[in-house]
Amino acid sequence: MLTDYHLHLRPDQHPSSADSHFRPANVERYRQIATQRGIEELGVSEHIYRFKQALSVWRHPFWLQNATDDLHAYCAFVRQQTDLKLGIEVDFIPGRERSIEALIASEQFDYVIGSVHFLADKAVDMEQYTVWDGSSSADQIWQRYFQTLAQAAASGLFDIIAHPDLVKVWGAGSGGRPLPQGDLARFYQLAVPAIVDSSVAIEVSTAGLRKAVGEIYPAPALLQMCVQAGVPVALSSDAHTPQDVGSGYAQALALLECAGVKELCVFTKRQRSLVSIEAEIGLSG
Repeated sequence: MLTDYHLHLRPDQHPSSADSHFRPANVERYRQIATQRGIEELGVSEHIYRFKQALSVWRHPFWLQNATDDLHAYCAFVRQQTDLKLGIEVDFIPGRERSIEALIASEQFDYVIGSVHFLADKAVDMEQYTVWDGSSSADQIWQRYFQTLAQAAASGLFDIIAHPDLVKVWGAGSGGRPLPQGDLARFYQLAVPAIVDSSVAIEVSTAGLRKAVGEIYPAPALLQMCVQAGVPVALSSDAHTPQDVGSGYAQALALLECAGVKELCVFTKRQRSLVSIEAEIGLSG
């Protein structure tokens, strides 16, 4: 079975109306592409910052700008009008764990994806509010990122850790956003023990193939470290359009095979099980 648990029914651009995207016809567009690409288990995980209730966790200017939707209406739509698994992508904000926990507990999700997009109030992967402003070196940023990723895993709030080396998103040689020199394993080692101890799943995401870095999250070395330690794997595309559902899965499956991964995580009501990977059709995308 192939899965795609990390997808969004609406694009990133702001403003973007929930009413025009949380509709069965839009879900069917995603489902059609998933079927063509051999993906059986499909789940939606909208960004937490899209919802007004998220302002009880954090009132960053980016969240204030985007928090326009109602979380409970989103959940009701997915449960009542679709066949998708119900998920949510939640930014980990250090110090706000209790507020995050309360917000997650307000609905019955099938799974919760944790992600690190911000270091303090600066963004790793956005031009706006960027952490890449020259005030910190690449080594310092990578160290802070993986330390925060470790905190996210250790919090116990999440079922899946998303795009675990997102900090590489800009790729090598990008102006003002260089990769650290040397073996990057020294940064991975800051997070892997917490990931192992927490029993959280790690996401293999093809989204990086569509970014400047041009490679899957996580890097093969980080994936290998996790797999060798027994960390389970979830497979996703982080699609924001139907065309991106399952994109790059041929490369992802090759990476998983090289790492010795034979099973993928599936979730129901936050209970995880493992299913064998079966990939025989529709993987040209």
